[in-house]
Amino acid sequence: MDLTSYAELAVLLVNSPDRLTGLEGLRALLEDGGRPRQASRLDRDDLAALRELREELVAVFEAAAEGDEREVVDRLNALLRRHPVHPQISDHDGEAWHMHLTEGGRFSDQYIVGAVMGLAAIVTDLGADRLGLCRASPCRRAYLDTSSNRSRRYCSERCASRANVAAYRARKKTGKERTGL
Repeated sequence: MDLTSYAELAVLLVNSPDRLTGLEGLRALLEDGGRPRQASRLDRDDLAALRELREELVAVFEAAAEGDEREVVDRLNALLRRHPVHPQISDHDGEAWHMHLTEGGRFSDQYIVGAVMGLAAIVTDLGADRLGLCRASPCRRAYLDTSSNRSRRYCSERCASRANVAAYRARKKTGKERTGL
């Protein structure tokens, strides 16, 4: 079972604080994330739970960005204890039989379990250093590094390009200062 798509739920939530100001924003976030069916089931309790989860996930990504693997694991374990997994076999939407991490409970319970289990799988399979925060200032958006050589440092090509241009300009400026131009 590939849990990367579940881990992407965590990234989506961490990177969308502006969408958690109300139910409509959260519905739009889920629809944009390809989950329109779930968006229709939301209520205020789900919104509150996902706001709380977002703050906890931000701390996980910050610990990973600081290289504190123990803190990443401790935080994920705490979330796993609070939100136990109840796997189920499903065949919704005409798909073949496949596993879901949970089918019951509130929408937020399902989202939380998926996001936390996805991150736990990434950390145990690939390492905590695969969770990152964009190095382009001032971005700090979360990302998953699924590259084969652990080389990802930015949340998007746009941020990578912006950081490279800024570094180039800084080098040019330093070079001109040295030559007196």
